[in-house]
Amino acid sequence: MSIKDSELILNPDGSVYHLNLKPEHISDTIIFVGDQNRVEKITKHFESIEFTTQKREFKTQTGYYKDRRITVISTGIGPDNIDIVLNELDALVNIDLNTRKPKTNLTSLNIIRIGTSGALQPDIPVDSFLMTTHGLDVNGMLHFYQIDGISNPEIEDAFIAHTNWDKNKARPIVINNSNYLEKYFESNNILKGMTGTAGGFYGPQGRVLRLPLQDANLNSKLDNFSYKNFRITNFEMETSVIYGLSKLLGHEALSLNAIIANRANGTFSKQPKETVEQLIVYALERIVNI
Repeated sequence: MSIKDSELILNPDGSVYHLNLKPEHISDTIIFVGDQNRVEKITKHFESIEFTTQKREFKTQTGYYKDRRITVISTGIGPDNIDIVLNELDALVNIDLNTRKPKTNLTSLNIIRIGTSGALQPDIPVDSFLMTTHGLDVNGMLHFYQIDGISNPEIEDAFIAHTNWDKNKARPIVINNSNYLEKYFESNNILKGMTGTAGGFYGPQGRVLRLPLQDANLNSKLDNFSYKNFRITNFEMETSVIYGLSKLLGHEALSLNAIIANRANGTFSKQPKETVEQLIVYALERIVNI
């Protein structure tokens, strides 16, 4: 049965609705960034750029770094945008857009997130790099999918008990990264940890301006959560959903974080642009070996 027009929306030129992309526009190796202005900070290192487009916050460039064809896409901020980007990318490679039917032979994409993040632990220095081994999802978006096969109930139960997690909030989910991709990016120059993914920047990450929080102590609970070898090292707004949807759709995903703030110490990088640039170069040099 073909997928209805209302479920898989295509533009008049045949491109997918939000990303404005056709299958030939993307590589099987894709870098995610949040900020659209960061796309060209990556592609400035490319030998050539063959395609560029932008619709809303979703900017895409595809080109060559050395001999490797790479696509760079800005996702904007938050889990909801990741839901759009990953589903539409998967449609480009795994659904025949003419017949509107899933393909028999599926393609697995390599997805590498290069983003900024704030550390929650005092021993994680500003301007360091951190690779996410597990994404802790505390925003709830993934619960709209069938996730039993990708979660880690033992860690989740320990986290729920430690934080006295409110029953009115979505159950936290812990999702592993791609072990396949991890081996290409690990080195003595990059830390590893479990990244918390919030659904917002203020209240969901414990920031108070004028609104009181449901649990004013949640951030300190996050900071001191420890179960076996697991602790929460940093907070951001995309990683767990990238990991979750990639697992469900059969793609490989890894999140690389430039630590530009340390909330435990109250410090912020004096050179955030340079730190992100160094992480970009670090990632590109390893992507060519995948």
